[in-house]
Amino acid sequence: MAVRSTRNIEKQKKKKRRVIPRAKVSRIQGNTLGARRRLKKMAGKARAAKAAAAKA
Repeated sequence: MAVRSTRNIEKQKKKKRRVIPRAKVSRIQGNTLGARRRLKKMAGKARAAKAAAAKA
């Protein structure tokens, strides 16, 4: 487990303050089996939602 000393907490706060704000990724990327499986699942859910929206 990570050490929770006051010095480390201060360091983390400083690092967080310096982070460049970036948009969250809309979907995961990658070519690993787990990533591909999740992408496939998300694509199926998106397709189903699109079909439901078109039907309604």
